Amino acid sequence: MVYLTRQEHFNAAHKLFNPKWDKEQNEAVFGVCANENWHGHNYDLYVTIKGEPNPDTGFLYDVKKLSQLIKKKVVDRLDHKNLNLDVDFMKDQMCSTENLAIAIWQQLAPHLPSEVSLHCIKLYETSRIYVEYFGN
Repeated sequence: MVYLTRQEHFNAAHKLFNPKWDKEQNEAVFGVCANENWHGHNYDLYVTIKGEPNPDTGFLYDVKKLSQLIKKKVVDRLDHKNLNLDVDFMKDQMCSTENLAIAIWQQLAPHLPSEVSLHCIKLYETSRIYVEYFGN
């Protein structure tokens, strides 16, 4: 089994706020991330696929095609957007990095060819905080 990872980058704003709670409880749980005026991150996204290399090319999958798929299905839909307001696949969800990683998986997995599968979504919110998601 070979693992191939492609890194991409996007910028997005969000806020963490549970509408079932009052302002005080949101601030107690989420701190500055509950800021009414939003806040942003420079996200680094690592998409890892797995499979066996093609005997004719030696490639697991064409990295240009993988990059195009990530950009079309994820980056173009997230970059310079408000995750809470602008991103259809985050609608009615808490816009945490954990939920965003799961949603990115759901956007990519159905579009990969049968000879490879998605192994991991690693999403850096900051240089010191990241989430890894390996599917269900």
